[in-house]
Amino acid sequence: MKLPDVVDGCAHIADGWLQGRTAYGRASAAVALMAAKTAYPDLPPLRSVQVAFVGPLAGDVTATPTLLRRGKNSGFIGVDVTSTDGIGLRALFLFMAERESEVRHGDLSITPPTVPESAVIDGSGIGPGFLRNFEFAKAGEPLTGNWLRWVRLKDRIDLDPDIELVAIADALPPAAMSVAQKWGPISTTTWQLNLVSAIETRDGWWLLGAELLHAADGSSSQNMTIWNRDGQAVATATQSVALFV
Repeated sequence: MKLPDVVDGCAHIADGWLQGRTAYGRASAAVALMAAKTAYPDLPPLRSVQVAFVGPLAGDVTATPTLLRRGKNSGFIGVDVTSTDGIGLRALFLFMAERESEVRHGDLSITPPTVPESAVIDGSGIGPGFLRNFEFAKAGEPLTGNWLRWVRLKDRIDLDPDIELVAIADALPPAAMSVAQKWGPISTTTWQLNLVSAIETRDGWWLLGAELLHAADGSSSQNMTIWNRDGQAVATATQSVALFV
């Protein structure tokens, strides 16, 4: 199923993108990003995303972008996404052009595991309904407090790379669930994504890693990294998750 289109600030989040009574969070974040890029098409490259998932979103929604600041090299866009129940998502997007700098530190690239094309798992029937929009492949056995999986969005033809990455960036379950004694409801509360290189990969495959930092009292914190097919880091992220188990 295609991601929802945004026309004049309006979109419809179909049932195929729901997890429970609300949309898969990165689908609603993608709606916010589409609205920002449509309203301000001359922005420099996307650099950072901050999202608060305030309440449920489903069905007909409205995305309202606001230009907060536009400088010579950067621009901040705020977007609220609302439904009949009120605000469901508040996002802040930073768009910033590259510039020369003498500072260069850290290499997040890895030697990527092989994508086992013969063992690709269709997301249909393995969890919440929105997973039917993805394909998954193992990238080694799960470790305590960590997930590492190849993920591919099924319907990605002609999709803006920024939108594709935002949509796919959190397709894994929270890392906290790798140490849970049983599975149960979860809800992302805040999420930040930082782009560290060009958004490009081969055959649509992205390697997603999630590392649990802390979990207690119904809340967890985790770090994430997204690599392309060649093992180059494309984005890092941090996330807080409410746990109902």
